[in-house]
Parts: sequence; structure tokens; C-alpha cells
Amino acid sequence: MTAAAPDRPVAIAVAPNGGRRVKAEHPAIPLDALELAATAAECLAAGASMIHVHVRDAEGRHLLDAGAYRKAIAAIRAEVGDRLIVQITTEALGIYQPEHQIAVLKATRPEAASLALREFLRSPADEPLFAEFLAWLRQEQIMPQIILYEPTEAVRLSELQRRGLVPWRDVPVLYVLGRHTVGQTSEPTDLLPFLASDTPRFRHWSLCAFGRQEAACVVAGALLGGHIRVGFENNLWKPDGSVAAGNAELVGLTAAILAAAGRKPMSAQQLRKLWAGIED
Repeated sequence: MTAAAPDRPVAIAVAPNGGRRVKAEHPAIPLDALELAATAAECLAAGASMIHVHVRDAEGRHLLDAGAYRKAIAAIRAEVGDRLIVQITTEALGIYQPEHQIAVLKATRPEAASLALREFLRSPADEPLFAEFLAWLRQEQIMPQIILYEPTEAVRLSELQRRGLVPWRDVPVLYVLGRHTVGQTSEPTDLLPFLASDTPRFRHWSLCAFGRQEAACVVAGALLGGHIRVGFENNLWKPDGSVAAGNAELVGLTAAILAAAGRKPMSAQQLRKLWAGIED
């Protein structure tokens, strides 16, 4: 386990809504395209380089729909241009199957997308479809971020790479510290199993965490060489336990802590160059 170079910039992604939270939990949770666009502009100003987007249906429920994604992406681009990477989720949330997740992403063709390994590889029989999908993403220059909930999933992803089923030299991953459960609070030590000497390591890794220790978790990860994701999808609270006014406040607080430790936020253009460096 090694610390990052002292002048290394850190990519800050914001996950402003997720697929579960509603306005009753916080009125500033962005649910429609215009709210997402306004949040994107605020978070860009606060130090974010990427926005992780969920869309909802008319009743505010989780949705995977190309039309809704295209509308949200267009609204965000109208506000921030290419100064933020727009990453869409393919999260199933117990509603969708891999075939639908893949079809929506192919119809949307975003710049980036997150893929939970456990959702696409439910059994070894799913491997051919997943490998074909990854090859298509590579061909279309859509950058995936593979979501890993447990170190065993890192082992599985590394094995897929060894077998040639992952067409990038070092695909970006996101370590999730915790689960969507009532009262979930992640701890910085939750990251350690992902960084253990017997767990495969990925050159471009990020992490997210739940609850009021979100900032502590992600700053620890950044100092150990990772990039970070914060926002209302997983956490509504500032480090002092008070409720944040909005997603931009969480981004700004985290960026300020990192700045005090000598780490600057990475721009979207820098992140794109970093991704380009992992291409074979």
C-alpha cells in the first residue's frame, strides 16, 4: 500500500441523487433534467470533474431509459459544456436485467457509464455477453467504471482481465465502502481489504462511502492513491454531523480538505487524458 505523489490531482465525481432518495429526505436532491443540470454547474464550480447520473420516472422512481438519459445529458451539457464528464448508471436496483441495461446504454451512447460487476455476472454463463458488451464499449470509446462491492469481486475482475475478456489494460473501478442500508456509516478502515497485498490492484481506482464519515473515507482513499465520489446518493451529512445544503457543499468541503493536504481537484480534461492512458 503506497501513498499518492504529493502533487497528484484527484478526480472528484459527484453522485447527486442515486435511485432511491426522494425529496422528502432532502429538498435539494435533483430528480429531473433541469435540476441535474443546475446541480452539475454548482458541483463543477466546487471542484467536481464528473457527475454520476441517475434518472427517474414521473413518480420519481428509478429508471433506465435512453430518452430520459439523453434529455438529462443535453441539459447538463447546456450548462457546463464538456467541463464535466457525464457518467450514467446502469444500476439494476432489482428491476432490470443485463439485456435491458446493455440496450439502454447502447441507445444512449454516453461518454462514460458505471457497471456493477455482480449485476452483469450473475453466473459464469453471463461471461460471453459481458465480454461482448465490454468490447462494444471499447469500440465506441465509452469508458466504463466497474463497481466492486467486495475484494472477491476485484479477484474476479482481475481473472477476467487475465483471460482477455476485458479489453483495457487497466479498466477504472469503484470500490464501494458499505451498503444501502438504514443507518449505514462507512469507516476509512473499510477500504483496507481492497488494498490488501493479496487483493488485485487497479491503477485507476475510486471509492465512495456512506454516512457522515464519507469525507474521511474518501480523503483517506485519495491520499492512498485513489480518486473519489461524494454526494447525496450515499450521504446527506457534513463531517460535523449537520445536513449539507446541497451536493456542491459536499464536493466543496471535500475539495477543501484535499487542498489542505496538498491535493488539487482534477479537471474533466485531465481525467479524460488519464483514461486515454489506460487504453491498449
